[in-house]
Amino acid sequence: MSVDATYPSLNRASVAATDDTTNVFRTGRRTYGQQFDELYSQRLRELKPAASEAASQRWPQVRLTPTVLNVEGPEPTYIVGTVFIDSGSKPSTLQQVESERWVSNLHGSGYREASDSVVFLEDESGRIRLVGKNVEKAILASGIIMAALGVETAEGDFEVADLCFARMAPQSPLPEMAEDKYVALVSGLAMTPDRPISLALQLLAETLCGTLGSNQTQQLAARIAQVVLVGNTMVLPPAPLGHAEDARANDRTPAAKLAKQADDFLADIAANIPMAVMPGADDPADISLPQQPLPRSLLMQCAQYSGFQSLTNPAMLHLDGLQFLGSSGQNVDDLRRYSQEPNKLLAAASLGWRHIAPTAPDTLWCYPFTTHDPFVLHATPHVYFVGNQDKFDSMVASGPDGQHTRVIMVPRFADSHQVVLLNMRTLECTALEIAA
Repeated sequence: MSVDATYPSLNRASVAATDDTTNVFRTGRRTYGQQFDELYSQRLRELKPAASEAASQRWPQVRLTPTVLNVEGPEPTYIVGTVFIDSGSKPSTLQQVESERWVSNLHGSGYREASDSVVFLEDESGRIRLVGKNVEKAILASGIIMAALGVETAEGDFEVADLCFARMAPQSPLPEMAEDKYVALVSGLAMTPDRPISLALQLLAETLCGTLGSNQTQQLAARIAQVVLVGNTMVLPPAPLGHAEDARANDRTPAAKLAKQADDFLADIAANIPMAVMPGADDPADISLPQQPLPRSLLMQCAQYSGFQSLTNPAMLHLDGLQFLGSSGQNVDDLRRYSQEPNKLLAAASLGWRHIAPTAPDTLWCYPFTTHDPFVLHATPHVYFVGNQDKFDSMVASGPDGQHTRVIMVPRFADSHQVVLLNMRTLECTALEIAA
């Protein structure tokens, strides 16, 4: 039997993948006896030198006041510290406990829009209130380390004339690639016990594996060298409220069945393409960032394949020398509560702050680290993708020393039926719609 020449044999593109989270986002056994103040102290210690250096270059003729409470008189000066935004619309943990109902996603909105919103800059000496139009128009959120130029007012506030951040961290050279290879980014599959595998998901799997579509579509699929599932793969129903011994509250049958169906589905993809899975807010994982990898026992069939990786959230991934930073979306969604700017601009701004989750632990739950802050960026990635967004969007964030990062908003697949394809050679990306 002869083979039709119009349908040549296609070889799957390949990349060398490395999970770079071993010493950064992985926490091992978690204990919660420590307080969060040390995390803020570590953040300030790690980022204050970079913010101070950037400020000295931006305002070379102005002196630095060592601590925020040492500001005196009308002479212009600059100070460096941690932003804290006080607002009545921010969530209250005490009110949550008093309500006798623990809600896993308790958030306010429009923290800076509230009439009682106040912006402070604080360090180990105390805090000072920041005022002025330059503060009002800036993209700010609690936890950012920055420098502020200004003068003390008669009321004891700090009138801000300009702001300066740590700026983007150093970036390794972009690797040269001789051919087009693609990374497929998908988020929010949202498999549920009632509807684990939809028609759109079936078509997604067949498209990625190259068993569906025209010859051109299959050729494109063959160039996909890596698939990354960016959180919210499974959506488990909340446990019924009631006594801990209530049989309904302890019934794990629906969750176990869903996990088995998800494993079966994902294993079909992992058998054909290297695949990495990140947990998200709705997945069966600890909600505190950084979320740890989904356990091997949950995805036993997927784990049999050498190309399968279970990552943290956030996660660092190296593919053929290209450095990827990924988030399932919680950090950027929380920043949106401080600003009305598009999410891609907030994600890009966080690269300039050198911190991807500044609002943790103030309004974003995270583990109370005491020896370091894992969300501080010591190197700028080539690609920063954020999952579970309302729509696909993309931009290039640029730094003062030639850094360039492709920032990608990955839409929820359950709503958009879109998968994002990133060309590793050009860093161009596009949204491929799966017609169901």
